[in-house]
Amino acid sequence: MDATAPQPRTDLNAALHAALDQINHVLLGKPQQVRMAVAAILAGGHLLIEDVPGVGKTTLAHAVAATFDLAFQRIQFTSDLLPSDIIGVSVYERETDAFRFHAGPIFTQLLLADEINRATPKTQSALLEAMAEGQVTIDGRTHTLKQPFYVVATQNPLDLAGTFPLPDSQLDRFMLRLSLDYPDARAERDLLAGEDRRDVLARLQPRLDAADIMALRQRAHQVTASPALLDYLQRLLAASRQHDDIRVGLSPRAGLALLAGARAWALLEGRHYVIPEDLQALFVPVAAHRLIPGKGAGRETLARALLDTVAVE
Repeated sequence: MDATAPQPRTDLNAALHAALDQINHVLLGKPQQVRMAVAAILAGGHLLIEDVPGVGKTTLAHAVAATFDLAFQRIQFTSDLLPSDIIGVSVYERETDAFRFHAGPIFTQLLLADEINRATPKTQSALLEAMAEGQVTIDGRTHTLKQPFYVVATQNPLDLAGTFPLPDSQLDRFMLRLSLDYPDARAERDLLAGEDRRDVLARLQPRLDAADIMALRQRAHQVTASPALLDYLQRLLAASRQHDDIRVGLSPRAGLALLAGARAWALLEGRHYVIPEDLQALFVPVAAHRLIPGKGAGRETLARALLDTVAVE
């Protein structure tokens, strides 16, 4: 190990919970969603937030970036956005008689893809390689992204004008999809009576850094999943493939995402082993957007039905 590289701190558990507390202080009344956002980054995944404008999607991304001391870039997705606006472009320079690569905003650590479904599928697909492999390939050259690399994408419901549905291949790259929903009455009153969220964000202090996150990812990877737990996971996957109302069930990659998320969730709960409740807590956010229903029920309804019908044993 490079002796000059940043080293993770020794009090990671305390720092992790301080990070959760700080983000919850910004995004009021949403502790479950905050925990899921943190679980995604600890599991090496990416997050898709689907909700109406104005409920805190962008605020959550800013709070996570500041709390984890991550380099941050925001891309406002629009219908005329091009793939080169995301990943960069090679420009010919007369002085050197050569092409020079100018990196795009994807070369960061936390990328906020704001209103991702306002861009065309071609532009959305510019994120695929980066999200799956942590790299981008341009003009035959591969450029490795700095780790951790975490995409937080926001999307408006599809009944809003000017949106394009995300292709299933793009949806599958997101470990979790969640909604923030409207705050409850108490949280909304605190929000109305309190400071402007921009002022709160401006005062946030880093609680963890990149070295800490990578160390926590390693800890999460080492969380134990028993054979019985894996049996339960496999029954959930199999049930999704056999359900009459599901045209395409969960893939092995979906199973790996669910297991990685459950390990991170167990770590956040202070355990070194996964229990069925960890899988259940994350099953709908991990599975629903990956299911392709037949006629009738929606994706989340089908995911909840699978949870209800598959026994733990």
